[in-house]
Amino acid sequence: MGLFDALRGTVRARAASAASSPDDLFDDEFQRKLDYLAMVSRRVFAGRMRAERRTKKSGSGVEFADHREYQPGDDFRYLDWNVFQKFDRLLVRLYEEEEDLAIYIIVDASGSMAFNDEKKLRYAKRVAAALAYVGLANLDRVSIVSTSDRVMSRMPETRGKARIFKVFRFLKELTPAGSTDLGDAMKTFVAQHKRRGLAVLVSDLYDPAGFEKGINVLRYNKFDPFVVHVVDPSEAVPKLNGDVLVYDCETGDEREVTVTPRVLERFRAMHKEYVAEIAHFCSTHQVSYISADVNIPFDELILRVFRRGGFLR
Repeated sequence: MGLFDALRGTVRARAASAASSPDDLFDDEFQRKLDYLAMVSRRVFAGRMRAERRTKKSGSGVEFADHREYQPGDDFRYLDWNVFQKFDRLLVRLYEEEEDLAIYIIVDASGSMAFNDEKKLRYAKRVAAALAYVGLANLDRVSIVSTSDRVMSRMPETRGKARIFKVFRFLKELTPAGSTDLGDAMKTFVAQHKRRGLAVLVSDLYDPAGFEKGINVLRYNKFDPFVVHVVDPSEAVPKLNGDVLVYDCETGDEREVTVTPRVLERFRAMHKEYVAEIAHFCSTHQVSYISADVNIPFDELILRVFRRGGFLR
C-alpha cells in the first residue's frame, strides 16, 4: 500500500459525522482576533517594513538611486545641476520607488483536504483569512486562489481591511473536490499572474507527483513562496484494525488492507518521515515554511508566522 493510498484513504463503512457550518468560521470572536493580529503585526514590523518593501526599479520616489544621461523629453526638475556645474554633463537623478506588496494566498481545496470532516480545509480557510486581513490592513494587494489539480477559482486582488468580508465570502464558498497536482495548478497560476509577489501556499501537500513540483514552479517564476503545511496529526494514527476496505478520497480507488500494530507503526514512521522531508526541502531551498497543526489555535499559528519571518516584508 503506497503512502498516498494510506494518507488519503479512509474506511468505506465509517460513519460520517456532520461538518460544522461555514457560517461559524468567521464569527465575531474570530474577527476580534484578526484586529489583534493586525495590531501585533504593525508593532512587530514597524520601522522595517518600509525598507524591505522597496522595489529595485527606479522612478519618482524619495530615495536617490542613481544617475542616467539626459534624454530629450525628460523632466527638467530631475536634472542634477550640481553635476552639470562641476562636470558640464546633463544627468537625471533617479529615485527608488516604493510599491505595495502583492500577496497571493493559494488554498488547496482538493479532496484530501476534506478528510476528517473537512477539518484541514476549515483550518486552511481561517489561516488564509487571517493572513489576508494582516496584508489588507497593511495596504498590500491581496488575491486568493483555490486549487486542486488546476486553478479552481480566484478572488481578484483587493486592498484595504474593509475588504475582508469579500475574503470571507470567497473562502466560505470553497468546497473540497478533485485530485491534487500542485505542479500543473501552479503553472496555470503563474501564467495568470504576471505581477510577481509573495505566494502563500496553504496545503496538506499530499501530491502523488511530488510536493516539490508546485513549490519549484513558484520559485523558478520569480515568486517568493511561503509554505503553510496543514497537518492533522490524527492522520498518522488511524483507528483501524484487522481487515478493512480503504479508498482514496480523491480518485476513489479501493484497496483491501490488513491492519496490524506493526503496519500502524510503520505508517506512523512514514508519515513522520514525509513531514520531515517537506521541512528539509524548504530549508535547503530558502523557502519560508511553517507546519500548521490543525489542533493549534489559528491566532497562535499566525503569531508563529510573524516570528518565523517571511510573510510581512
